[in-house]
Amino acid sequence: MSEYFAFYNGEIVKEDSIKISIRSKAFNYGLGCFEGIRAYWNEEKNQLYVFRLREHYERLLQSCKTLYINIPYSVEQLCDATVELLRKNNFKTTVYIRPVAYKSSEKLSPSLYDDENSFLIYCQPLERFIEKEAFRVCISSWRRISDNMIPARTKPTGGYLNSALASMEATLNGYDEAIFLTDDGKVCEGPGENIFIYKNGKLITPPASDNILEGITRDMVIKIAKNELNIPVEERSISRTELYAADEVFFTGTAMEVAPVVEIDRRIIGSGEPSKVALEIRNYLMNAAMGNIEKYMDMCTRVY
Repeated sequence: MSEYFAFYNGEIVKEDSIKISIRSKAFNYGLGCFEGIRAYWNEEKNQLYVFRLREHYERLLQSCKTLYINIPYSVEQLCDATVELLRKNNFKTTVYIRPVAYKSSEKLSPSLYDDENSFLIYCQPLERFIEKEAFRVCISSWRRISDNMIPARTKPTGGYLNSALASMEATLNGYDEAIFLTDDGKVCEGPGENIFIYKNGKLITPPASDNILEGITRDMVIKIAKNELNIPVEERSISRTELYAADEVFFTGTAMEVAPVVEIDRRIIGSGEPSKVALEIRNYLMNAAMGNIEKYMDMCTRVY
């Protein structure tokens, strides 16, 4: 039995009291969208900081708009509810926060056009998502869903079957993770991560038009590279063989944070060790998220 509290349709309740019908469209058809948010515990300051909370909820409401899921909350109300929920759970550790908006109608049709919508937030302690310092990955035989199929920038619940298939294929073939290509063979992203390559002093990452999720950590990495490390960043399409020729490759994401990639399709990337630029960016990112860098404190929401 879970001892955690969750936010469910306007109230904070015991997590295990929430029931979702087996007839729900969210369960039957995957009609929903979600966010992944991190709150970092700073032991020195005795404080829990939620990182870029507002931006996550702005993206969630944009997802809801695209998918015709109407929830009766503003960005400010969602931020307040999240802080209240974290306090209720009395978390004094790093936490992963999962808001989900979904179609709760029990009608048989998979239509998005109805007025029965639900919203919940649950959270759990999470220090490291994956206990690896570097990743061995492969190009997946599965292609990334395109924006005109299931819009990737909405973080749709049903769309993550695409991610699960790619990750399973990678695992079964002895790799840690996969990389998607688009239908026209350009590098897209990982199953749950954006991707960067570093070559000749420049960071390169696929553009939004290549069916990526416009990641909030991706945006932060671009800011850190440009403003703190004086590394130019280019957003453009990347060919598959550019990955093999890169000096460094790394994933970014809320759960993954910054994760160096040292091998792709059994080809060693750079020196084959966790890469210098990725580690510098990760160190800066973590300090910003934990409220240790004054100029980025406006991105950190205090819980206590």
